[in-house]
Amino acid sequence: MRLKLLRHAPPLTGGRLAGRRDVDADCSDSSACAKMRRMIGDPGRVICSPARRCLQTAAALGFEVTGTNPALWEQDYGDWEGQRYEDLPDLGDLEPERIAAHRPKGGESFNDMAARVLPELRSLSDDTLIVAHAGTVRAALSLVVGAAALSFAVAPLSLTIMRRTRRGWAVEAVNLTAEAECSP
Repeated sequence: MRLKLLRHAPPLTGGRLAGRRDVDADCSDSSACAKMRRMIGDPGRVICSPARRCLQTAAALGFEVTGTNPALWEQDYGDWEGQRYEDLPDLGDLEPERIAAHRPKGGESFNDMAARVLPELRSLSDDTLIVAHAGTVRAALSLVVGAAALSFAVAPLSLTIMRRTRRGWAVEAVNLTAEAECSP
């Protein structure tokens, strides 16, 4: 079973953390959308986070969404929601396990979010494309690398591909962008 995870197109946040805020996506780069659509190929089932930015991205790529799943929402950043990125605390010096356990006031930790997302991913039995968030992609990667998944870059409109085998999960590709299609 192949799992393709597409992070939504760039969110229109005005330089502020979106998290659970329901913001639009900038799907205006039709060339990037077309290239990503070709990279994805046959998506199998298409499941989305119910976030507007994810549904807009799926529509811009011409995918018919077979369902939405609230468990796929981005991490709830609590009091950090809506803050400018430069005003957020820098947790970069913490070890990945401590970052994963950190819970912003009124929000959830990465571990909390992963506990919500991972049962949904484990329940999949057919090839599936999930259109969701950077946190959702990192939660999937944590199936293979644990809290170190927080160190992965997950650009807007990027594709991550995983495969479930008899021995567990394997990562085929991470953070593929439309520009990657043109690279040598």
